This record gives sequence, C-alpha cells and structure tokens, in this order.
Amino acid sequence: MKNVIAALLALFPIWATAQTNILSTNPIAEQIMLGNYDPAAYQPTVAISHPDDIVPAVIAGISTDSLKSYLLKLSTFENRNTGADTVSNTTGMGAARRWVYQRFQQIGAANEGRLLPSYLQFDMDICGMGQHRNVFAVLPGVDTTAKGVILIEAHMDSRCTGLCDLTCQAHGMEDNGSGTALVIELARVLSRFALDRTVVFMATIGEEQGLYGADAFARYAKEKGIPLVAVLNNDVVGGIICGETSSPPSCPGFNQIDSTQVRLFSQGNFNSKHKQLARFIKLEYLEEALALSAVPMQVTIMSAEDRTGRGGDHIPFRQQGFAAMRFTSANEHGNANVADPNYHDRQHTAGDVLGVDTDGDSALDSFFVDFNYLYRNAVINGNAAALAAIGPATPDFEATKTDDLVFVDIADPNNYGLYRVFVRSTSNDFDSLFTTTETHFTFARPIGPFYVSIASVDGNGIESLFSREVNPATVNSTGETIAEPLPAIELLQNRPNPFDEATTISFIVNKEFRYESAYLTVMDMQGKKLWQQPVKLQTGMNEVLYEHGYNVTGVYAYSLVVDGQVVGMKEMVFAN
Repeated sequence: MKNVIAALLALFPIWATAQTNILSTNPIAEQIMLGNYDPAAYQPTVAISHPDDIVPAVIAGISTDSLKSYLLKLSTFENRNTGADTVSNTTGMGAARRWVYQRFQQIGAANEGRLLPSYLQFDMDICGMGQHRNVFAVLPGVDTTAKGVILIEAHMDSRCTGLCDLTCQAHGMEDNGSGTALVIELARVLSRFALDRTVVFMATIGEEQGLYGADAFARYAKEKGIPLVAVLNNDVVGGIICGETSSPPSCPGFNQIDSTQVRLFSQGNFNSKHKQLARFIKLEYLEEALALSAVPMQVTIMSAEDRTGRGGDHIPFRQQGFAAMRFTSANEHGNANVADPNYHDRQHTAGDVLGVDTDGDSALDSFFVDFNYLYRNAVINGNAAALAAIGPATPDFEATKTDDLVFVDIADPNNYGLYRVFVRSTSNDFDSLFTTTETHFTFARPIGPFYVSIASVDGNGIESLFSREVNPATVNSTGETIAEPLPAIELLQNRPNPFDEATTISFIVNKEFRYESAYLTVMDMQGKKLWQQPVKLQTGMNEVLYEHGYNVTGVYAYSLVVDGQVVGMKEMVFAN
C-alpha cells in the first residue's frame, strides 16, 4: 500500500510522467474484453450457471490449502519490488510475474482453455526499471449481450523500508501476497462456471511507488472502451493481528485480533457508483452466502475512500470513471510509516513474512496470514463477482415525492417483472428495502432526508448492480413539480451519523450568488475549533469528507460559514 502519492512524486519527479506504450500481449484477450468474440467458443461442456449451484460451489471450491500454497510460492521470490530483477528464474519480479502467468495458463488448461492469460505491458521509469508488466487473465462471458466486465485485482509488488530497495527480503505476505493469492484462487474457482459477463483477474505492479500498474490498466480500459462495471481491489486481506500502529480507522490495540470483519472502502456518498458497488457486495453476501457460511463475516462499508493518508489500486479506476472499491482487513499490522525510528510493525518491512518457526523444525508453524480469514474474504469477493456476472441489466427510473408518499417509476425495456427499491438516509447502508412487481411503486415518505435507488431481479432471484441514487423531487397531487421556496444554501445532516473515522458533510446550493469566501468548520461543545476547510459553493449537492481519525468519541458541532456569516450549524456524533 502506498502513502500519499504527492510526497512520493516530490521525492522522485521522474515518476510523475505517464505510462506509455500500454498494450496487451494477448490480442485475443483484448478482443474478448471488448466483446468481439463468439461466446459459443467458450461455453463449458458442463455449464454451471444457476446461482443455486454457483454460490455453494464458490464456498466449497475456495481452498485454504491452495491459498497457503500460493503464498508459500510467492515468498520464495524474496523481493517483488517493482524494479527488482526480471532475469532470474527463481527470485525477483520477473520470476514472480512469470509464475502468476503460468498459474493462469494452468488454470485455463484445466478448464477447456477458457481462461486466457496476458500481460499488460507499459513503459515507465520506476525504481530504475523502464518497462513493466501487470499479469491478467480473461474469463470470457458466455453471453455477449450481457454488457459489462468485472475486474478482480490485487497488487503483487512488495517493498521493504526503502521504496526502491531491490535486494531486501521483501516477502510482502500480508501486503500484498494475501490479495494476490485471493485473485489466483478466484480465477481457479470461477473458471468452472458459465458466467454471462466477462471476468478479469489481475495482479498489478507499481502500487507501492504510486499505483502505476493499476493506473496503466485503467487508462488502457478507458482508451480502448473496455466496459468495466465493477472493480474489486484486494489489498491487505489476510492478516488479523493489530500492530502498534495502524492507519485510522483500524485497530483497537496492539495484538488485538479481528478475524470476522472486512472493511469495504470506496469514494463518495450520495449517488456514488462506488458506494453502490460496496452495497451490492454486502447485500449479496448477506442474502446469498451468509446462510451457507460456517463462520459469519461482518462486512463494514466505510465512509472514506481509503484509510487516512493512504491509497490503493481502486483509486485510478475511480479516476477514470469506473465503479471501484477496496477490500481491506479489519486489522493491519502497521501504518507503513517506516521513516519513524520507533516503527516496529511488519507492514512495509522485511518482517512482512508468512509466519515463523517456533519449534526449530525448519517448518513454519505460527502464521501471520490467517488462511481461514483469507478464505472468507475470497468467498465475499467471489460471490459478488459471480452474481454480478450473471445478474440482469440495471434499469432506469425516476422518483418523486409528496408530503406523505414517494413514487418510483421504473423504465425496464427487458421486462424482468421484479424489482428492488432501496431507501437510504444518513447511514452508509440502506435503511429500507422493498421488493415489488410494479413498475409504478409507491411507499410512505420517510422522515428527514432520504435517497432512492433500484435494481432489477431476474428469474433466478439475482439483483442487477444497483442504479444511481435519486433525491426525489416534490410534486403536487396532479404530478406537477412544485417550485418550493428554497433557501440559497442548505446545510444537511452529516452521513453517516454516528460515524466511524470519517463522515460526509453535505450542503445544497439552490441558486447561484456572489460571495467572497466560504468554509466548513468543526468545533467541540466548548467552542474550540478542531478543523476548518475552504469550500466552493457549486450549484447542487456539495460533499466534503471530514476525517477525525480513530478512537474519538463525543458530540461536536459543524458549521458552514459564508462571508463571515454562519448559514447553518448541526451536531454530529463521533462513535469510535
């Protein structure tokens, strides 16, 4: 995982140049992602395509032994720094990426040639190396009319204290051998299924130096027109032990254990396609996989796009307009601040190893990666990706409201005949969920601000990816929109509230007007100012993420101040 990119670019300005000569080494894989292929050529002999078969097969098919074997192999390459040796057959980045490529080849060969491996090659000077390669594999969808490509990815590069240390023992088992192993295992398991949409599995490089491998693929997908509809990034998904330090929000204390929670990070709040993707992942786990799982997992949708001051490979995809989110363990072993002489945690050090030998028999017997926890995170990923790949198309809709009722009008050219209507207020999760066969659906208007989104449901009972969110317009009894007298600016209640490490402060600008300065401020109940940030008053909804960090509790006040005048003040609750 990387620290703030701007700081890195200031230290290494040569890396600020963009990737060039980006290409797929397998042109067939590229054409499949573009939808230019005959799906009959990739139909398996035995088609596993029904969710009642796929979901149990995901849960039963993912293997802790396989995950462990991948991590043991990844550790043998010793240093997977982006600039590490590409010539050796046993150590360095070249050997590691060739092994991942060969593993994808083996999976394809075991599944009637249905998984097509490729490199994404690009030129860029990173750690003294001028050319780099992500490794990816494409599982063709069996229905080219089902639009959209799902991407499951993780970064395979590792690092020690030195950003470009090419010789240290950078095993990188939690960060991010765990994510890489998960991606490989899901390629193995999902390649057995006949999924309507194409699924891509990718291990990127250059994450630690600035998300460069992910950025290369995101740019490539945008320029080529590859229709990515969901990007599931996995970064630090196997550890359960809390370090002395951890980027908020995370660990409650040193050596605390959390093996039953995973955090879903994504950008935005109201009408964020990224949060909607996280909500889809959580709902599909709760409704389709939880009852079949031996150990229940808590899937927590986080407010922020990433941990405080940190970032990951989902961000370049979001920047290119693709729906993207990140899975991360509840507990991390360190905040990666290796410049601190008192830093003793494993993350971003040579200590990020798979485990230790406690009895001297030359075999690891105490592990820092929990294979059962990694298995459960793989299930949540695989379940969501598979269901998104077989689910129906997302319909469009409009929503309006009166003083008492909300009206949802669904436009569904596919005539699925079954729909789900989601209602959300100040939480990251839905407050209410309705299932209806009506394309003109009415429900009682909730108290306070709320937002509506929908999904279609196919004959197998599987939802589409969720629609955009709508803040319904007010209409009168004849359906005419009411031009309500509105204040120029409305400060809204923060969301979520109470909240974790971060919350979104929103305000609506209903009409343009002249002003000199505007800012948001947060104060404690004694009037002490804790935070202040200038804002632009743009017409429509405005959102600002406020991060207070971890382990803070109490009631605080926030205000919007325009030209020295307080135009709104509300209270919020810190609940860590």
